Amino acid sequence: MNRRTRTVLLGSALLLTVAAAAGSAGAAAPDGKRESTAASAPDESGREAAALTGKAKLYRSAGDDITFSFDAHLAAKDTADPMRATGTFEWSHYQNGEGAWAKAKVDCLVTGGKVAVVSGVITDSDLPGAEGKRVGITVHDAGRHDRLGYSWASTGSPVETKELPKCVGSAPFEKVRKGTGDFTVVPWRPAL
Repeated sequence: MNRRTRTVLLGSALLLTVAAAAGSAGAAAPDGKRESTAASAPDESGREAAALTGKAKLYRSAGDDITFSFDAHLAAKDTADPMRATGTFEWSHYQNGEGAWAKAKVDCLVTGGKVAVVSGVITDSDLPGAEGKRVGITVHDAGRHDRLGYSWASTGSPVETKELPKCVGSAPFEKVRKGTGDFTVVPWRPAL
């Protein structure tokens, strides 16, 4: 196992340990029954535990048409477990009439400040072999200068990615096309 993989796995294990230690006190309704995580319920202050929403086109000097959109949420009651996040994200990449699109179901969301890392499993795509593959995306909500990065930047096509862990993306190296970025990141504030 290479050093980078060990670091990611150790970081994930640490996050899971902290989440387990924090308990799941907010995961049960007052009557003691578990609530559904399908909706992103805000806490008493009206705030979700974390969120990533918005849509943007990426800038490419060659004129590629690349669009990403996000609707990912972590309910306040699930603050201790970012892997209970819900929602979807989509992207498409076309150049000269050729390309592909994909939609993924969120399986993890971690945010900090104006940066979000979301992962999900592709549920629908016109890219052969993509369905069932996990991908991760990192967004930097920097106002008019939003940025984005994706797991397949270093692994090749999402089809070539083998067993990507949850909540793993790349640094947000891509620039959003001027006038298109409207990403919003709600920072996660777990009890540590």
